[in-house]
Amino acid sequence: MRLTSLAVLVLLAACNKAKSAAPGGGGGGMPPMPVEVAAAIRDTVVDAIQATGQIEAVQSVELRPEVDGRIVDILVAEGEGVAAGTPLFKVDDAELKAQVARAEADRDVAQRGLERTKQLMAQNASSQADLERADAGYRAAQASYDLLKTRLDRTVVRAPFSGVVGRRLVSIGTYVNSQTPLISLQSVNPQHASFQVPERYAERLRRGQLVSFQVAALPGKNFSGEVIFVDPVVELPARTILIKARVPNPERQLQAGMFIEARLATDIRPNAVVVPEDAILPLQGSTYVWVVKEGKADRREVTLGVRTAGWAEIRGSGIEAGDQVVVGGAERLFPARR
Repeated sequence: MRLTSLAVLVLLAACNKAKSAAPGGGGGGMPPMPVEVAAAIRDTVVDAIQATGQIEAVQSVELRPEVDGRIVDILVAEGEGVAAGTPLFKVDDAELKAQVARAEADRDVAQRGLERTKQLMAQNASSQADLERADAGYRAAQASYDLLKTRLDRTVVRAPFSGVVGRRLVSIGTYVNSQTPLISLQSVNPQHASFQVPERYAERLRRGQLVSFQVAALPGKNFSGEVIFVDPVVELPARTILIKARVPNPERQLQAGMFIEARLATDIRPNAVVVPEDAILPLQGSTYVWVVKEGKADRREVTLGVRTAGWAEIRGSGIEAGDQVVVGGAERLFPARR
């Protein structure tokens, strides 16, 4: 929005057709006064809640191995971006390989035994109980093989989702178990903008609302996202409600932990009437605007809505788009006598 103003002459609203009693019998009203005016316009305004918060990763995990053993290979560098399923670490698997080979042999023996028992059953040379025992033996051997094979596969630690790995906490030769942290992994695109608002705004919160914010570490840049989570529980003792917005981050500028100043849009009015902020005159607990019409100034009481840098929304009646409002010289005006 751009302010375009004009300097005009208006009659004092207080003249009320009063006549001067100056000596010599000369009569006349009070002289016109120069003021500066600008037009009220229609524009889109956004009713918003301001809050502070931080950037959070959509997914974040500290990876640990699922089998015990020594680290024999590190397959990723710190800070590297990885795709889901990418191998990151290799745990020594020599012993598990031997166990898998033995389990595979036991399974094959059990399978051949089951097949012979079935053949004997067909010749009435074996009982139903023998067949059931052979079948159970084969299924147990297969389950043992599958279990060991799964453990062998898990000697390779893989990324559970796409993201960027953090600081590595182990080296080659480190003996690890399921409690040993190896490395952190965080998703980077998109990110979450997380902040809290007072509970008095509860009725104005919903998913899908627009959030715009700035990051202290990235001055001059604006970001925006969409609310995807409104906590149904009010947090004590501050009595606030947690909000999370999903924010695109294709250039990886937003990092988890960054401080943000957010504006949550709760209502958007595309045809609101706005006037320059210089037209607003607070007086004795009320707010007024001087309107110039046909060379005369009229003071009108108004109700303000959203205020932004240089502009103020007028709610309800009092000012219409196109009205000329006084933005300079209002101190020379005063209301008409009744």
